Amino acid sequence: MDPSRLTDLHAYIRALPKAELHLHIEGTLEPELMFALAARNGVALPWDSVEATRAAYAFSDLQSFLDLYYAGAAALIHEQDFHDLALAYFERAHEDGVVHAELFFDPQTHTARGVAFDTVLDGLERACIEAQERWGISSRLILCFLRHLSEEDGFATLEQALPHLARIHGVGLDSSEKGHPPAKFARLFARCRELGLHIVAHAGEEGPPAYIEEALDILQVERIDHGVRAAESAALMERLAREQVPLTVCPLSNVKLCVFERLQDHNLKQLLDAGLKVTINSDDPAYFGGYVGQNYQQTAEALGLSRTELKQLAKNSLEASFVPQAVLDPWLLRLAAVPD
Repeated sequence: MDPSRLTDLHAYIRALPKAELHLHIEGTLEPELMFALAARNGVALPWDSVEATRAAYAFSDLQSFLDLYYAGAAALIHEQDFHDLALAYFERAHEDGVVHAELFFDPQTHTARGVAFDTVLDGLERACIEAQERWGISSRLILCFLRHLSEEDGFATLEQALPHLARIHGVGLDSSEKGHPPAKFARLFARCRELGLHIVAHAGEEGPPAYIEEALDILQVERIDHGVRAAESAALMERLAREQVPLTVCPLSNVKLCVFERLQDHNLKQLLDAGLKVTINSDDPAYFGGYVGQNYQQTAEALGLSRTELKQLAKNSLEASFVPQAVLDPWLLRLAAVPD
């Protein structure tokens, strides 16, 4: 592609006000910050350099990625660590034209290491407040339960979260999908709904379309995180289009984790053309080689997305966010004013 065309495309994508709805804050831990935090906290890492860490970012599947992900999280111990992690993400998000971000965080990853729930939440929330003050980025925090652990473990985490629900806007379900269907957490998510929390869940990344159906029917989710394997079921595709359930798709992540061999093979355009409410997100950008702007740009190049389609994706992301209409409307006006 012509370099000037790439520059124009980058500027256009950055100009689109957008929301990021599928972002694991622990997955934004760049090797440089990981090593700085490890040194600050006296934590020994499995690698001896930033370069060795980057070289380890060759995943064969979701589990091999998660093994590395959890090893890196060991550097996060103090409230300041979580603040620094999130603020670094928000700075990059601002550069990509993100006006709103809904951050997933995994308290079980940290409480299992002896880090207090409050420590995690306080650090993240302080960064959220600072991001609003510095860059005008609004945000929400979504507590994710680790699906490879038991539902009982999830209930214990929810108990820890109860005093802080005014600061937590929703719950999700992440980690290893294979062998851990959404139905495993039916009682936990029913309780979360009773508490008035927004509900999302990972489904249809490595798991089958049936997992997406379980997330919809049993967990009663408002958004599906990933959802790309919905294309294997015509009935599910029709349902998702009819009900306009948002899909928080992560193209570069899907390639890195071998859901698709190449970005050119990704089915995002197929989903969009079928009328599904698709959004573009970065998932774990430090590990998957691209923040949300890079996901937009590389996907546009690989799939030949038009500016109209890119604007629709940005609109979908704003409309799928958990913000009141009064907050949403000015963003939509800004988006509509971006010339094609």
